[in-house]
Amino acid sequence: MRVEIQQPEVNIGVVGHVDHGKTTLVQALTGIWTARHSMEIERGMTIFLGYADGNIAYCEDLSPPEAYTTELTCPSGSEAKLLRRVSYVDAPGHEAYMTTMLSGAMVVDGAVLVIAANEPCPQPQTIEHLMALEILGVKNIIIVQNKVDVVSREKALKNYEEIKKFIQGTIAESAPVIPVSALHKVNIDVVLEALYKLIPLPQRDLEAPPIMYVLRSFDINRPGTRYSEIQGGVIGGTIIQGVFRVGDEVKILPGIKKPGESGKTLHVFSPVVTSIEEMRFGENQVSEAKPGGLVAFRTTLDPS
Repeated sequence: MRVEIQQPEVNIGVVGHVDHGKTTLVQALTGIWTARHSMEIERGMTIFLGYADGNIAYCEDLSPPEAYTTELTCPSGSEAKLLRRVSYVDAPGHEAYMTTMLSGAMVVDGAVLVIAANEPCPQPQTIEHLMALEILGVKNIIIVQNKVDVVSREKALKNYEEIKKFIQGTIAESAPVIPVSALHKVNIDVVLEALYKLIPLPQRDLEAPPIMYVLRSFDINRPGTRYSEIQGGVIGGTIIQGVFRVGDEVKILPGIKKPGESGKTLHVFSPVVTSIEEMRFGENQVSEAKPGGLVAFRTTLDPS
C-alpha cells in the first residue's frame, strides 16, 4: 500500500509577463484555478499571490516523459507512484504588482518562467521577474514556452531563439526551454519530469526553533456567521525551519504598530501572541507541519 504524502515538499514559483499563461499552467499542473478573487476574475489577471498544490506521479508501465503525470491512476488503470507533492506560487505578471511577486519569490525553492510564444521576447515583466529571481538567488529555473498552439512552427522557432538569446549570461542560461500549450495540456508531462529532476528537495533543519514566513492573512467566516460560531483568523505562508504542531503558542512579528516615544522613535512594534487551532496544506488537515509547501494556520486571533 502506498503511503500518502500529504504535505508538499517543495515550493515552486510560477513567474513571467502578464497574460503569458501562468495561471493556466498552474491549472494544468494542479487542476486548480488560482485567480479566485472577484477583482482578478473581473480584470482577467492575477493580482494577489495564487496558491495550489499538485502531484508529480509516475506510471511505471509507461516510458518517460509520458510516464510523468499529475494523476494517481495511470491510463491503464494501474496505480501511479507518487513521487512528490508540490506547492505552486502563482505570481502576478502586471508591473503594478511587482512587490507581490517579490514576496512570493522569497519563499520558493525553484521557479518556472513562463514566456508566451505569440509575443516578442523579452517582455518587460519577463526581464524584471528573471532579474528578481537572480537577486533572490533562485537558481533552479525551468522555462516554459507557452501558447505554441496559437503560432506557426516558424514563429515558435523564432521565439525560441529569442528566448535563448535573452537568457544568455543570466542565472537561467542553462535552463531547459520546454514548448507547451498549457490550455490544451500539451507537454505537461515534460514539465513534470523537469520539475522533478531539476528542482531538488532542499535540506531542512527540523531540530531548529520553528520559523514561518507569513505571506497572507484572511478571514474564513462568511457574512452573517453567528458570534458563537466565528472562527479565528488564518495566516498562510511557508515554514523555513523546525516543526509546528496544533496547540503550539506562536508569536507573530513584528506585530502591532504603535506610536513611539516622542523624540526617540516614530513607531514601535508589539508582537502578537496566539495559538494554532488547526493547520492545513490545501484541503489536507494535519496535526503537524514541517518545512516545505504552503501551509495555513487557523489561530485564536480576532479575524477582523
